[in-house]
Amino acid sequence: MDTPLHTIAVVGLGTMGTGIAEVLARAGREVIGIDVSDAAARQAVTALEASTARAVERERITEEERRNTLARFRTFSDLQAAADADLVIEVVPESYEAKQQVFRELDSVVRPDTILATGTNALSVTRLAAESQRPERVLGLHFFNPAPAMKLVEVVSSVLTSPKAVEAVTALARELGKQPVAVGDRPGFIADGLLFGYLNQAAAMYEARYASREDIDAAMKLGCGLPMGPLALLDLIGIDTARTVLDAMYAASHDRLHAPAPILGQLSEAGLTGRKAGRGFYTYAAPGSAEVVTDALTPLGTAAAATGREIRSVGVAGSGTMASGIAEVFAKAGYDVVLAARSLEKAEVAKGLITKSLRRSVARGRMAEEAMEATLARITPAGSLDAFSDVDLAVEAVAEDLEIKQQLFATLDKVCKQGAVLATTTSSLPVVACARATSRPQDVIGMHFFNPAPAMKLVEIVRTVLTADDVHATVREVTTRIRKHPVDCGDRAGFIVNALLFPYLNNAIKMVEEHYASLDDIDAAMKLGGGYPMGPFELLDVVGLDVSLAIEKVLHQEFRDPGLAPAPLLEHLVAAGCLGRKTGRGFREYARR
Repeated sequence: MDTPLHTIAVVGLGTMGTGIAEVLARAGREVIGIDVSDAAARQAVTALEASTARAVERERITEEERRNTLARFRTFSDLQAAADADLVIEVVPESYEAKQQVFRELDSVVRPDTILATGTNALSVTRLAAESQRPERVLGLHFFNPAPAMKLVEVVSSVLTSPKAVEAVTALARELGKQPVAVGDRPGFIADGLLFGYLNQAAAMYEARYASREDIDAAMKLGCGLPMGPLALLDLIGIDTARTVLDAMYAASHDRLHAPAPILGQLSEAGLTGRKAGRGFYTYAAPGSAEVVTDALTPLGTAAAATGREIRSVGVAGSGTMASGIAEVFAKAGYDVVLAARSLEKAEVAKGLITKSLRRSVARGRMAEEAMEATLARITPAGSLDAFSDVDLAVEAVAEDLEIKQQLFATLDKVCKQGAVLATTTSSLPVVACARATSRPQDVIGMHFFNPAPAMKLVEIVRTVLTADDVHATVREVTTRIRKHPVDCGDRAGFIVNALLFPYLNNAIKMVEEHYASLDDIDAAMKLGGGYPMGPFELLDVVGLDVSLAIEKVLHQEFRDPGLAPAPLLEHLVAAGCLGRKTGRGFREYARR
């Protein structure tokens, strides 16, 4: 298999096939486009003409380069056209029957040394290879949509694949300007294997009416920096496609997290498959449109469920990064803030952190000196919770330990005036357990800020079954006034963000445990293929492996799902004191400062 991959056939000229053909033709390859539909072939040519014309307008290529690119792309309706191809990439519909038929026909058409690649993201490459007369030349070549823009290519080997074939397509991917990652044959490979489990859990969360579709999507965009929320992404991918991928994943893993949420089947059967149908989780202006339009499930936005309480002063309990960040947020929004710690000295240190943060804002031109001075003047350090006697809202941001928080709430119950709202910033503990430590559980609610609080826009508003309506209304209104985005959820482990984020991180660790892929390849796959700002192992090391393990344990204990059990590798690293960046070693090693 030493033949250079110069002439390449692409079988199936839908959106993905056309995109792959464009990438190849622009990189100087002779491309043979094959589709049984003449209309699809014509559309592929039209699409290539339009995209290359735009590239000329933007001065990315010359007119001569455009003409040469178009000349390198020819279309046919018969697989016989692939006879002289060095590589054939099939991207026909995601069906064993359809793909196996293509491979069987290609066996009698192509040369013995021609490499056959499947573009599947859900089906077994091994099973497809077994149908070929030369299974050693069959592999997976999974591009991401849109192929011209997305840098990731997963190169999938079966136990039958020749290393030379893998080397050849890996070299091709690099020559195309892509980043290839090597993976074994399992449904979803790396990126989709991690992504679709997360999407499935988001669908199940919505189906259980735990949170609205808008709040689930906003939480994951604002809390994790993702380009799209999971339900909007399912609509973009196609709900029927997602269900097919999950079915394949579940057949291989038998992991309940991969069992398609019933709502995916219901929407698919009803023809509500997402953007392409004009309706899925959301409703769109027209089939194929990206414009979301109002429907019966759209929140009214202006209607308040109850009248909130007046909030003029805020107490923040704690002296760490989160407490100082929250105090800064409230003070910048014009609230008088009492910042209480276990001693006045600790409270002064916490205010010092705020001063440094504000000075950075001034230095960067984001804040005027006068505004900084006014903000600092609104913050009063205190060495005791007794200073909270007149605050309208008390927010605790102390250690993530239930006993400590319950003791603090018992003290707040005695110190705070009647009618004050009491809030916990817990990310994993039951809010109702804090509420029950008081004589006024109706006044207790969760306000889960994200770190760093001054920068992160999301606040999860966590109601318990005892929280009063006016308390909920108060906290939503206050959250908006401090220029954060509130999302509503119930009092269960992980709330929205952590309940969706940490199973995904845990599954990434399991991939490494199983020697399926390397840390670097998994991180690259999720950044390049999923649009994540950080790879899972980068994120785990930043969050802290001990913190991550604690959240995983809480999720497992709450939902009792075997798939949520913390990966043993995570437990071993924590036991060894390898907690991430803060200790200099986690999944990776870091230079000591």
